[in-house]
Amino acid sequence: MTKTISHAVRKVKLKKPEELKSVWNGTENTKNLSTAKTLYIIHGWTYSVEPWRKTIELLSNSGVKVKMLNVPGLTTPSKSIWTIKDYMSWADKNIPDGSVALGHSNGGRILLNLCAERPEKLKKLILLDSAGVYEVSKKRSVMKKIAKIGAPLKKIPIADKVFHKLTGSMDYYRAPENMKQTLTNMLESDKDLVLAKVTTPTAILWGEEDNVTPPRHAHILKRKLVDSTLNIHSGWTHAPYISDPAGLAKAIMKEIK
Repeated sequence: MTKTISHAVRKVKLKKPEELKSVWNGTENTKNLSTAKTLYIIHGWTYSVEPWRKTIELLSNSGVKVKMLNVPGLTTPSKSIWTIKDYMSWADKNIPDGSVALGHSNGGRILLNLCAERPEKLKKLILLDSAGVYEVSKKRSVMKKIAKIGAPLKKIPIADKVFHKLTGSMDYYRAPENMKQTLTNMLESDKDLVLAKVTTPTAILWGEEDNVTPPRHAHILKRKLVDSTLNIHSGWTHAPYISDPAGLAKAIMKEIK
């Protein structure tokens, strides 16, 4: 006698997977997607990455994992006086080989120097209103004179602040003593940067309204970087992550794709 075994079939209603949420902790914003691309960012001369929040959220919503590197002496504490070589070594350790990295202003300067020494380091370099172009300028002359002329004013805080505001050197004024020397080191390092040695594929993104690193610097970079593209955006200032975060996120996504 054959015994028939009956299997009851029960429908199971599966729960919908929870929607992935973006996470912000001041240094990173990601959907935690295992397949997400990672963009490493080195910010400029600033003491807070908070203004980058909107741009990073928009990139995250497009599936890009962003790793914001906190620059020693700026967004992470350091009492040392840094040189461009120090920052190059720091960036080299914190960015994996073959990555895509974006450098804004002084961050671009750091990445340009790193790629000049190690052209194979990055898969792609994105320069956003980057520093690093050397030219004899009033700003450099002023910076050299400020330390000498402004020294006596340090004893009079109000006069010291007014002096730096009038000379357009507030970054220097706000900086701790070690970072004042670091800033001078950064400016002087541009003399030795050989842009022709940077063979990394490079996208140059610039603000037409940038009055810190003027658009003419973008054209110099385009001319001297052997594998580069240039896009100048109307309405962008030196900090497009503040003036146009949506436009910046869109431009970055275009370069990553």
